[in-house]
Amino acid sequence: MNKKYGGRLTEDERQPLVHMPTIGKTAAYTLTHAPLLLQVDANGPPGSDESVANAFRCHGHTVRNVRQRFVAHGLEAALARKKQHAPSRSRLLDGGQEAPWLALRGGPPPPGQAQWTFQVLADQRVALHVVETLSYEPVRQTLNKTASSRTCTRVG
Repeated sequence: MNKKYGGRLTEDERQPLVHMPTIGKTAAYTLTHAPLLLQVDANGPPGSDESVANAFRCHGHTVRNVRQRFVAHGLEAALARKKQHAPSRSRLLDGGQEAPWLALRGGPPPPGQAQWTFQVLADQRVALHVVETLSYEPVRQTLNKTASSRTCTRVG
């Protein structure tokens, strides 16, 4: 690979990378990107992206992308993950549509049911025309978020 982006680390940028802790709460990708930046520094030892990638057991594109982010956006951007601009999949329901589930869940179950299940709650939301179609999974995720128990409150 050709080195299209050749960045130079200043001494102030180099010191935190050299003395970065290898244990603790530092993210794994940061621990990989820090020595990788030291290795691909234009002032450092010469080497191709492939040799650096082999040394760090990562893909050559990782080396290129880290170098590119360092040159274009600075050291912090090279050490951190790229932020996702939009979620991969939009949510089916917003908070206003999720809130009635908790109130509905606290009441008696529909006739013929011993207790509320995820599927029964989903069917109830469709019957009330809140959404067109809905599987039980968003119901499960919503109730899991609120730390709600799906078991019956009666014991025995």
